[in-house]
Amino acid sequence: MDTFFSYQKKNQQRYLDELFDLLKIPSVSAVPQHQKDCVACAKMLAQRLTEAGLDQVKCYSTKGNPIVYGEKIIDKKLPTVLVYGHYDVQPPDPLELWNTQPFQPTIKSGKIFARGASDDKGQMYMHVKAIESLLQTNSLPLNVKVMIEGEEEIGCVHLEDFVIRNKKLLQADVVLISDSAMISLKTPSIETGLRGLTYLEVELTSADRDLHSGVYGGAVANPIVVLTKMLASLHDKKNKITIPDFYKNVAKLSAAERKKINAIPFSGAAFKKEIGIKKEFGEDGYSTIERIGIRPTLEINGIWGGYTQAGAKTVLPAKAFAKISCRLVPHQSHAEIAALVEKHLKKITPPEVQIKITRMSGGEPYDMTMDSIEYKAAEQAMLKGLGKMPVPTKGGGSIPVVANFQKHLNTPVILLGFGLNDDNLHAPNEKFNIEHYLKGIETIAYFHQLYATMKNKKSS
Repeated sequence: MDTFFSYQKKNQQRYLDELFDLLKIPSVSAVPQHQKDCVACAKMLAQRLTEAGLDQVKCYSTKGNPIVYGEKIIDKKLPTVLVYGHYDVQPPDPLELWNTQPFQPTIKSGKIFARGASDDKGQMYMHVKAIESLLQTNSLPLNVKVMIEGEEEIGCVHLEDFVIRNKKLLQADVVLISDSAMISLKTPSIETGLRGLTYLEVELTSADRDLHSGVYGGAVANPIVVLTKMLASLHDKKNKITIPDFYKNVAKLSAAERKKINAIPFSGAAFKKEIGIKKEFGEDGYSTIERIGIRPTLEINGIWGGYTQAGAKTVLPAKAFAKISCRLVPHQSHAEIAALVEKHLKKITPPEVQIKITRMSGGEPYDMTMDSIEYKAAEQAMLKGLGKMPVPTKGGGSIPVVANFQKHLNTPVILLGFGLNDDNLHAPNEKFNIEHYLKGIETIAYFHQLYATMKNKKSS
C-alpha cells in the first residue's frame, strides 16, 4: 500500500479539484430544467472513469437521466465488487438560507460547502479516486464495476428497469455504496439497515376557481382548513400513526435487541444542540435512536395553497396540496403502505371537497447480516483506515436501489458511509469534511484488498 499512499498524497489536490468540478454542475433531478446539467454531469463522470483506468465506460440512456457505467475485469476468477453511487442532487432551496452559493463549492474550516458535497457526489467520487489510485499503482486485487445514476433523489425512477435488463453486466459478489453516514471518525460506524420509503402528493379541491373570501367565506369549504384537519388526525396524542394496519407487519424487537441498539453512543444534549431544538420528540415508548432507526414514520414534507405572496389578498382558495412521506422498516412494503394511506385519506375526506392522490416514489427497507465476509471486510477496512472498530447502526434514510440489488441481482450490499448526520443533507449549507473524503478513499482501498483476501481464502 506504500505506493498507493504515495500516489494518493501526490494527487490529493487534483482529487479535490475534480470533485469541485462535479459540485459546480447543478444536476438537480427533480427540476426538468436541469436535465441538461444532469447529462453534463454524467458525461464528466464518464470521462473521469476513463481517466481512472476503467474499461467499457459508457453513458446508458434511459427515459430519464443517463446511467454511467465502467469496469475493470482483471481476472474473471477473482471476486467482483459493484460500486453504486448517484450524481443527482436535491434542489438547493431555500437559497436565502445558504451562507455560500450552493453550486460554488467553498472550503471553510476543513469542510466543503456545496449542494451534493456529501449526498452523494463527494462520497461517490471517493470510490472513483480509490479505484484510480489502486489501478495506477497496480494494486487492484479484484474486479470492479462502477454504476453511477442520476435519479436517486427522485426515487430511482428508471434504475430498476435498467438493473433487470442488465443483470449479466451488473453481476457481482457484493455491492458497495457510500451514500450514508457514520457517527464520527472517532466513533466509526456501519449502517446495517435502511428504512424504506413511500412518497405521496395529496390535492384537495372545493370550487372550480379561487373565490372572494368575503362573498363566499363561511358558505364554501376551505380546502386548506379541511386538509390541515385531515393531516393532523394522522397521529394520535402519543405520536402513533392512526392509519389502520399501518403497523401490521412491523417486527417487535426483543428487549435484548433494543438494548443493543441503545448501546450505540448517543448524546441527547448534543443531538438537540446540533439541530437547534429544545426537546426530543416522537412516538411514546421509544428512544430517539429507535425512532430514527427501527420505527416507521409518517411526515408532512410540504403543504401549500391559496395566496402566499407579500401583502393581503382575501381569497378563498379552490385547492390545497400536501406532500407526505412514510419511512418503513423491514417487512413493510412501500406499495402496501401507499395503498393504506390512500384508502384512509379517501375515507376521511368530507363530501365538501374532492381528493386526488399521486404516488411519487417508493422503495423497500433493507436489513443485512453482520456474519458475512462482506461485512467483516468492511469492518476491518474501517479499523485499518480509521484506527477503530466500527459499531453497527440502523439508518433512518432510504436508498431505494438497495432492495432492488438484493431482489434482482441476489447480491449483498455494504453501506460504507463517511458522511455525518449534521452534513445538512437536503438542507441549506450542505457540507462534507475534507478529512472524511481523503480517509474514505484510503478505507475503500482497504476494503477491496481485504475482501479479495477473505473471499479467496473461503474459496480455496
